[in-house]
Amino acid sequence: MSLEIYTGATPNGWKITIMIEELREAGAQLPEVNLHSVSLGGDQFTDAFTAINPNQKIPAIVHDGRPIIESCAILQYLGEQFETSRFPLDERRWDVIPWLYWQAANVGPVFGNKLSYTRYITDANDVEKAHPLERFDKEALRLVAVLDHQLAQHDYICGDEFTVADIATWCWFRSYKWAKIDITTKPRVVDWVHRVRARPGVERGISFGVPKDEIDKFSKERRQQYRQNGAGIASNAALKSDIAE
Repeated sequence: MSLEIYTGATPNGWKITIMIEELREAGAQLPEVNLHSVSLGGDQFTDAFTAINPNQKIPAIVHDGRPIIESCAILQYLGEQFETSRFPLDERRWDVIPWLYWQAANVGPVFGNKLSYTRYITDANDVEKAHPLERFDKEALRLVAVLDHQLAQHDYICGDEFTVADIATWCWFRSYKWAKIDITTKPRVVDWVHRVRARPGVERGISFGVPKDEIDKFSKERRQQYRQNGAGIASNAALKSDIAE
């Protein structure tokens, strides 16, 4: 019974590699884990990957023949399958699940859109980008304030224990400089970003898909590569209206 993981070096992709390493840190007995790197240059549209994830996005896993899609659903699935404090299974799970959904419904879309308009979209001029940039920046800062309010109560999002809610949210917050979202006005949030980064499991998890010396700061060449890849994905011309196209 193996665990096949299909992912890449993106915020959503790193959620799963961090979770695997955090489960190992917590002593979970995992099956054989096989990591498959999915290039966003087109691998996600192949018939083989579409059979696993009809939504044609990373990450996805296959565990004992069962495919699971969507990063936060995968985090919950792994947490339920391999019991640790990363995902409590008693009544405390309701401290965690809402914040996991908060990331999926709020942080990911808003931070992702702010990043796209800041770095990747090239088929709109500055005037056309001005309104969405202001909108997504303001909403991102509001979400930073929400997290700051939550962290006033304890070191991690859902309490004193590190959970999947921290994994999911941190993977987007760690790139605040790249997305030009100023979290520095909230020192508690900055401290939390550093606190999570210092965890050995997180260190190993974010090393997937990048050279060791570029884990925290991409080279000029890699930043340019990300801009090119991101522009290709973000362009309206690249958008598909059918999964079979």
